Amino acid sequence: MHICYVADARSPIAKNWISYFVARNHQVTVLSSYPCAPDEIPGARLIEFPFAFGSLSRMTRSDSNHGTVARFRKKLLSELRSRTLLSAFHSTRTWIAPLDVLRRTPAMSALIDDLKPDIVHAMRLPFEGFIAAAAVKRVPLLLSVWGNDFTLFADHSRKLAALTNSALQRADGLHCDCNRDLNLALARGFRRGKPWRVLPGNGGVQEFFFNSLPDRKLLQEFCIPENVPLIINPRGFRTYVHSESFFKAIRLVLQRIPNVFFAATGMLGNPVAERWVRQLNIAGSVRLLPTMSREELASLFAAARVSVSPSSHDGTPNTLLEALAGGCFPIAGDIESVREWIVDGENGLLCRPEDPSALAACIVRALLDSDLRTQATAANRKLVRQRAEYQRVMESAEYFYDEVLVGAHKTRIFPAISCSDCSNSAPAIRKAL
Repeated sequence: MHICYVADARSPIAKNWISYFVARNHQVTVLSSYPCAPDEIPGARLIEFPFAFGSLSRMTRSDSNHGTVARFRKKLLSELRSRTLLSAFHSTRTWIAPLDVLRRTPAMSALIDDLKPDIVHAMRLPFEGFIAAAAVKRVPLLLSVWGNDFTLFADHSRKLAALTNSALQRADGLHCDCNRDLNLALARGFRRGKPWRVLPGNGGVQEFFFNSLPDRKLLQEFCIPENVPLIINPRGFRTYVHSESFFKAIRLVLQRIPNVFFAATGMLGNPVAERWVRQLNIAGSVRLLPTMSREELASLFAAARVSVSPSSHDGTPNTLLEALAGGCFPIAGDIESVREWIVDGENGLLCRPEDPSALAACIVRALLDSDLRTQATAANRKLVRQRAEYQRVMESAEYFYDEVLVGAHKTRIFPAISCSDCSNSAPAIRKAL
């Protein structure tokens, strides 16, 4: 099977998914929405096709070794990771990006016609799914939607809502990472009779997360003490993750349990995080870490007692599943999709993520109740093996591709349209654009 992905080839989530099909000897082409290294996904053919601000990352990479300019860009990008500025950036992007999608659609349509894949899989709705839905005419189209594609982006504007609905109506198959999003997709126009799957967005949890042990060298490298309770926040800065609430909760926890230590991945060098640490006077109990590899993250989960995810928008966070597999007790925002995995008070704790007091209370409870943590560890590892183990998930995904191919061709939805006449392609989508 020749599978053409429209995805950010740099994404660990995309790599984890796509690499399986490379290993299974499928022909794989990736149209990367961001500039990437030629060997980003070994065994796959990569074609850079940046759109919707994707080309900006090339600019930041090109001058990464140029002193003052590089430092200025790094500081600017770090500031953009803060909740306020990142929200403003996304607001601008959701207004301008659809125009760029419209501009680039004919080129993608012609490229896919030349590639002649058996199936096209757009691995995110905004904006890969939007352009694929408008461009793909002759082959079946599979869409993946992630946790906040609907709850955060789809209703951000009328245009995004129209693009979302039209893409779902065009799709021949749908992959969601939670049941909530399947129900939202059906309400938005995805036809119930078409193939669908609810599977983890990155393909599931690799075996090493279940078996990892704390890495003493890694802990020493980042000056993380070994003999104290460790709390990890693996989410980094995102518009929908309440990082300020997390840092404020740290001070409240330290008032109850002074020897607790906190680690936050993806926050090293972020001026906003550094400012909160200084202002709250918690520097002695917090370590801001860089973005970690999956193996490093697995080791941190094995070393930590509690993982914190103060999110108000999510599907099934991959870091949540990895924490469960690693035996790390989960504390998360009380949202519908997370409740598909966590029963509050049984295998984790849920709280209002924007409330530092509530978050701190959950952390203290988890640290003091060793029986709850022990019970949760066994239940969570079993849960992940049953529903999210990588090999099992990806075997289901491979069967799913076959279902989409068979179902799409049975409906005869691929008329012979001239590739030069993109104006006749997916008219509802182009109208939305």
